[in-house]
Amino acid sequence: MDLGHIAEADMNIISLCQLEVVYHPTTENKLHSDFRGIMIIIHGLNEHSGRYTQFAKQLTNCYYGVYAMDWIGHGGSDGLHGYVPSLDHVVADTGAFLEKIKVTNPGVPCFLFGHSTGGAVVLKAASYPHVKKMLEGVILTSPALRVKPAHPIVGAVAPLFSLVVPKLQFKGANKKGIPVSRDPAALAAKYSDPLVYTGPIRVRTGHEILRICSYLMRNLKSVTAPFLVLHGTADKVTDPLASQDLYDKASSAFKDIKLYEGFLHDLLFEPERDQVGQDIIDWMGKRLSSPSFG
Repeated sequence: MDLGHIAEADMNIISLCQLEVVYHPTTENKLHSDFRGIMIIIHGLNEHSGRYTQFAKQLTNCYYGVYAMDWIGHGGSDGLHGYVPSLDHVVADTGAFLEKIKVTNPGVPCFLFGHSTGGAVVLKAASYPHVKKMLEGVILTSPALRVKPAHPIVGAVAPLFSLVVPKLQFKGANKKGIPVSRDPAALAAKYSDPLVYTGPIRVRTGHEILRICSYLMRNLKSVTAPFLVLHGTADKVTDPLASQDLYDKASSAFKDIKLYEGFLHDLLFEPERDQVGQDIIDWMGKRLSSPSFG
């Protein structure tokens, strides 16, 4: 496995392997124990962790360390591109990744960030007591909680087809892509990125998304981890009303919601991305200064 190294002017970015990326503040002699906290980024379906470099830079400028990983079948990870045999495996990988980070950075508060289907993964991971106890909070952007198949028959046949022909692709993808940002440059960059999967969704992958969404919607009241959920009201991919349901029904003592009027799906790639990032950073600071922290 090749190790890669990427350098930027005011941030060190070290690719540890095909699965993991680490971002550290560049201030000399800044020890891990001096970080305000660490953010672990779990990307969304069909994308990869490298897309979050700008957000990572914003975090490191505020003295948060950042770790990220690519799911199986995504970005630089192994596996057929765009194929996820089990989201439960991604959930387990997320927990194991967090545990490794905690061992490497003892005493540093950790936050889990998940976008879209990555948000569903993070929320399910945080439902396990051994994961929750390692976290100070969860941040979800446009989480996949209530997702409907493109056609009712897809939901009906997906369970069987996912077992018989799991890698079968349902239908051709629009090469121009679903409108997920109001920034034309960000939209073009996403759908021209060779590490972003733009092909037809695979049966098993689609079934796994429907399965995890169904589980989470049935168990919203059992959510107890501290969280911030952010969603654009004009999102065409995931349902902002489901995020409102999460906020209303979750049993978490520390929870917040931020709805952005007219924003689309990829909040951290909207024209107002810096403000969205700052809202997340402000919430992390609020969480760390709360009486319930620690």
